[in-house]
This record gives sequence, C-alpha cells and structure tokens, in this order.
Amino acid sequence: MVDQWYITIPELTGGEKRKIYVYLPESYFTEPGRRYPVLYMFDGHNVFFDQDATYGKCWGMKEYMDKTGTQMIVAAVECNHSPDHGRLKEYTPFDFQERGIGEIRAKGKITMEWMVHTFKREIDQKYRTLPEREHTFIAGSSMGGLMTLYAVLEYNSVFSRGAALSPSVWVARRKIEQMIEKAKVRPDTVLYMDYGSEEFKNHANMRNLFARVALLLMEKQILTVSRIVPGGQHCESSWERQIPFFVNTLLY
Repeated sequence: MVDQWYITIPELTGGEKRKIYVYLPESYFTEPGRRYPVLYMFDGHNVFFDQDATYGKCWGMKEYMDKTGTQMIVAAVECNHSPDHGRLKEYTPFDFQERGIGEIRAKGKITMEWMVHTFKREIDQKYRTLPEREHTFIAGSSMGGLMTLYAVLEYNSVFSRGAALSPSVWVARRKIEQMIEKAKVRPDTVLYMDYGSEEFKNHANMRNLFARVALLLMEKQILTVSRIVPGGQHCESSWERQIPFFVNTLLY
C-alpha cells in the first residue's frame, strides 16, 4: 500500500502543503517485528500514481514493488510546482543560468537539510525502518538525479547508495566535477547512474559530460554502475523500465 499525507516545508515554501507518499510492502502488516531499508525519492507525485503525475504517467513503482515482493519502504516527496521555477531551485545545489529563464538560485542544500534532519527523522519515527546508513538510499531523475549525486556525495554519512537517472549534469559542469573531486565518501558507497541514448541530443556535449562524471566517480572509488539506455528518453515511461536495474543495484 501507499500511505499518503500532507506536510509543509517552512524553510522552502512556508505554509504551502505538498504530498508525501510512503510505500509499504505487504509483509509490513503481516510481520510486525520486521524492519525495512528505506529508499527516499524526489518528485514523489510522479512515482506511484498516474493521476498525480505531471504528464499523466508515473513510474509505476508500486506495481513493480508489489509484483517482485521487494522488501523496502519507499518514501517520496512531492516537488515544488511554483511557476517561479520552484522545482529547479529546490533541486539544484548550484546556481546556474538557463537559456530563456535566466539565473536559477540554488536551494538544494536547504532541501537536503530538511530531508536529512526533518523528513528522515519523521519516517524513522513513524515506520519500522532500518535507519542506519547502510540501509538508507536515495533516487531521482533529471534534476532529481542531480540531487541524488549531491546527496550521496555531500551527505554520505546518511546515504550509502543512490540511483541517479538522467542526471542533469549539464547544469554546472565544473562545480559538479569539483564536488566529486572534493567529496569524502566511504569505500562501500554505491551509485547507479544512467542516461538515455535519445537524450544526448538535448544538451551539447552531453555524452562527454556523462562519461566524465562516471569516470570521476570511479576514480573516487565509488562502486559505480553506469549505463547508456538503448532508446532511452527523458520521461517517466523510460525511467519506469529502469526500475529493475537500479533497485537491484541498491539492494545488491
């Protein structure tokens, strides 16, 4: 089942409400003594239900988890839908310039501070989780993929594994490289990262950027799974097809 409720994030959007989605495996209710690893996800409205998804198509995460009997809690947070580029601001750790938009001022650090110190604490208190780092994962796509990279590198004491699908590494190439180079990560850190073959044309030199990031991650001794998805596109239906790959990596 998917538990749902509304929260506010005062430090980001004041009293504006946004939805939380928490997937619980069937065994959660039949095995009251069991505890579970937790996967935190960005863009929660796109993860479970078509009717909530921005473009009418979700990842189908509930169906996959139910069908495979994957024993993991998934906690997903709705993004900021403000027309003032709220999602871009909350999902970037770096200021950047976007053509046709102008400067985007980063609020990614505020987002992660809330997720680590407020949201995770609430999930651990409300549900039977395995709260330790080795059982705490994070995932997202696009700007959420960039935030996953940021979370695994900068909050490595909290997240041991992550899945960055179609990460927006074009946002601030040099800053991302510096972040990876300076990061202090534990040797058991695991990161899944992919990009669709059809996406490379969306941004100049994207293939080289993706390869550069993957190389830097491996040079940091991060256990990196890097894939180019044949025919992969920048959309939920494409990311849905990658669920078996990244979930198996997170739980390997």
